Amino acid sequence: MYQKTLRFNQQTPEHLPIELVALGDKLRAIKHPEQQNLLESYHKVVNYSRQRVKIVNLMSDTLAQLRLDVKYLLFDLEVTQSERDSAIAQLKELQ
Repeated sequence: MYQKTLRFNQQTPEHLPIELVALGDKLRAIKHPEQQNLLESYHKVVNYSRQRVKIVNLMSDTLAQLRLDVKYLLFDLEVTQSERDSAIAQLKELQ
């Protein structure tokens, strides 16, 4: 049966997906003339992954703030419409 595994231990930029950590371990374990080149490429991928997590977290925070701002704007709109309707009703009563 399919068992879901977590790819990230924590959602911080310093933590890497399990597959990436395993790849790094395997690259360090091999003894090959190209090992250094492979490790340099691996470190570039690690840096990219960390940057991606930072960007995703930043976007998540930004979306949360945007949702909150929209709720405040909708509340303000409802109050303004209610005040307008009340003012129109009062004007009609005076006429």
